[in-house]
Amino acid sequence: MIKYLFSDLDGTLLNPAGTVSQANVDALRQAGLPITLVSARAPIEMLGAVRALDLTGPQIAFNGGLIFDYREGQIIPLQTAPLTRQRAATLLKLIQTEFPAVSLSCYTRDHWYVQKMDRGVRAESQLTGQTPTVTNYADLLATGDHQIFKIMIMTLDNALMQRLASTLKRRADPDISVKLSGKTYLEITSQAAQKSRGIAYIMDTCHLKAADTAAFGDGENDLPMLKAVGTPIVMGNATPDIQAAGRFVTKTNAEDGVAYAVQHFLGGESR
Repeated sequence: MIKYLFSDLDGTLLNPAGTVSQANVDALRQAGLPITLVSARAPIEMLGAVRALDLTGPQIAFNGGLIFDYREGQIIPLQTAPLTRQRAATLLKLIQTEFPAVSLSCYTRDHWYVQKMDRGVRAESQLTGQTPTVTNYADLLATGDHQIFKIMIMTLDNALMQRLASTLKRRADPDISVKLSGKTYLEITSQAAQKSRGIAYIMDTCHLKAADTAAFGDGENDLPMLKAVGTPIVMGNATPDIQAAGRFVTKTNAEDGVAYAVQHFLGGESR
């Protein structure tokens, strides 16, 4: 019997316009199950979905790098796993030097930082409704006041993205996690930042077994989450290798695939 739901946001719960459809809202409310959003996004980029679904429990940001509650308009950290300042500085410099054509961002708990406004940044701003702060990364990291939770790279050049991913993975830095999120995003977090880590925290806190849980996802960074739950559900817009990780494959995020899954795959399994 399913007692708890976990859901990725981009490409999953959110439609291509970056919002939660009314069909998804209605289906999840009708299910009457607690929900934790599990996203690569920063908390500030998750709040629209949190409010749309009236969520009050713990949420998981930065692929598991930050577990937080949202109470009375405040983000309350429960667990954190940022990158070290030295590692963040090294990686930002490497990417700027060797891959200057990509769109590069980094995130602290509450802010999005870029060094320039480019096409990728403008597209991300339109999608998330957030406005970045333009700054020099060296200046940003000159003091210990800023903890970097995520470095994000965007490019529409698939070959360039693959070269970047290969370069980062060849470095084999033991303290970082490098994951593709869709075809146009690559995200670097602490190695401790895994979606499965956040789910383990929720399951322990709520005294849940894997069989009690279901999750929705569509990307490479969702695989740890999908493996951690009893009922993994993959979106129709996911690639075949990600779909292979699902117990069920639902419709696409443009077709309210989460709502479809709740109604057709979980109807007899939820409480």
